[in-house]
Amino acid sequence: MNRDRAEGDMPPAASASGGVKVALVVVSAILVLEALALIAVVVWLVVDLLALQPSSYATAIALIVLVLVGAAWVSAVAIGSLRRAPWTRAGAIVWQVLQVSIAVGAFQGLFARPDVGWLLLVPAVVVIGLLLWTPVRLAYTRPEHESAPGAD
Repeated sequence: MNRDRAEGDMPPAASASGGVKVALVVVSAILVLEALALIAVVVWLVVDLLALQPSSYATAIALIVLVLVGAAWVSAVAIGSLRRAPWTRAGAIVWQVLQVSIAVGAFQGLFARPDVGWLLLVPAVVVIGLLLWTPVRLAYTRPEHESAPGAD
């Protein structure tokens, strides 16, 4: 029964099946792809700013800064997820909820883009579902023997 503990630093319940390992890889892979996509959007916006004349430079620069901050945040969450840092789970869920809200907006209105909506909605739902699955949630927790500094 103690064979589960030989799986490294994952809690025993989180290391019990190969399905959990696949789920962890899927979560991290989707987060990395989302970070790369945001970086690509930043590059695209900068090229557009340099090549075209925006109706408002202030708005264009503000949009670039906001997307750059988002790209930095999602990149940090993706890197933390690869390391199974406990704080990344919450950050990833927040990002996925924001992505769901953008996806919902993409399905509606005069300029609706269902293709973009599905492209945002599917990975967001997958990541949220996997991060809420108990074995994956446990994989992102610190082992019990690690305590806060100075708590000994």
